[in-house]
Amino acid sequence: MIAGDAARRNYNGEPTDLVRWRSHDDPAPSIAVWEITLRCDLGCKHCGSRAGRARDDELSTPEALDLVHQLAELDIKEVTLIGGEFYLRADWHLIASEISRCGMLCSVVTGARQMSETRVRQAAASGVGKISLSIDGLEATHDAIRASAGSQKAAIAAARRITDCGIDLSVNTQINRLTMPELPGVADLLMEIGARSWMVSLTAAMGNAADRPSLMLQPYHLLYLFPLLATIKREKLDPNGIAFFPGNNVGYFGPLAETLRYGGDRGYAWGGCQAGVASLGVESDGSIKGCPSLPTASYVKGNIRERALGNIASELGRQATQAPVELWGFCKSCIHAQRCRAGCTWTSHVLFGRPGNNPYCHFRTLALAEVGIIEKVEPAGAAPGKPFDFGCYRIVETPRDADLEKDPLIGLTRFAQTFGVSPDAVSLWSKEELAICLDRILVDSKPDLSAGL
Repeated sequence: MIAGDAARRNYNGEPTDLVRWRSHDDPAPSIAVWEITLRCDLGCKHCGSRAGRARDDELSTPEALDLVHQLAELDIKEVTLIGGEFYLRADWHLIASEISRCGMLCSVVTGARQMSETRVRQAAASGVGKISLSIDGLEATHDAIRASAGSQKAAIAAARRITDCGIDLSVNTQINRLTMPELPGVADLLMEIGARSWMVSLTAAMGNAADRPSLMLQPYHLLYLFPLLATIKREKLDPNGIAFFPGNNVGYFGPLAETLRYGGDRGYAWGGCQAGVASLGVESDGSIKGCPSLPTASYVKGNIRERALGNIASELGRQATQAPVELWGFCKSCIHAQRCRAGCTWTSHVLFGRPGNNPYCHFRTLALAEVGIIEKVEPAGAAPGKPFDFGCYRIVETPRDADLEKDPLIGLTRFAQTFGVSPDAVSLWSKEELAICLDRILVDSKPDLSAGL
């Protein structure tokens, strides 16, 4: 079997055929996302982990290989290696090889700034089945967000090496104010580089992004984002056999949910946050949480240096099922409350310091728009500047009026949906607009954790 076969055979629209599929009867998670180092060669303005330098106490090679064996014993089906930047850990290929040897699919996520021919061939030799590249907008937009000139060209060059080597190629894209109108151009680029799947997620208010509220979408932007995504999927992705995977903070239960959700046309729908139930997150020092994106301080339940992985995973699973999220605000009275459980725990927690009320919901924005209301989120407290940290935001309700249409993002998005965007374009934004949007904004350093109420 060549590298990529395990992933390549499964993009047929049926979720049960995905390697990471987990039925409700399975006692353990099916996927683990493992930050093997926090060291990174980019300086992304939206990075939730504030990656850059390696942690002082990252797992040794013997500890990492022992963790691989514990993941296999837990019956994990897919292990995704992330960073930081995965290839900056010297023994990454040993970890990947052991994951493959133990019968699990090894996939990696990379910014690909230095994903050389040698590293790609090393990934193939190590049994890596899927590589997902990060591409955030057109060239100048991508490079500005990732604070590295030439980073998009490097990623595209790496993409061609990956497909030439027979590894399944995926792309992931953060959706924010800068990338949203450029998504049609990114979709065209996927076809050019031979990507077989595309995962999109909303930039959330954690880490570096928490310092840049102007970069994030406002909840009402979902009124324009979801029709754009549906058009891209129908006109570009589906005809070219590119699977579309909306991230867990892209939802929920609006009129386009069936169109956008993988398997939605077969009756599969969002069933609430699965952190600790279907997934595990591993930090590079061996700390374990239910999802790799969740804030460390609030969600780490143990460390493999102190407890067996199976014991920690069991505790996470019990907590998720026996102590469900307490709903509040709009989500408490929503007709989808019991199934949705306020959508993505990560997205709401980093806004308000607790989960249970998520303004980034298509159903919610439509319901409020019908009665002439939109919601905005405004910063109320600064993040402390540590990995996986967050500040605080408040929800502000305002009337939906004609001035909303003056937002340049809405105009650009409508233009892009109607006329498309060339993947060869440099950016839809000027250098000044990019700089303003990516500037850090200082707010009160003492968060008001009641502000979201």
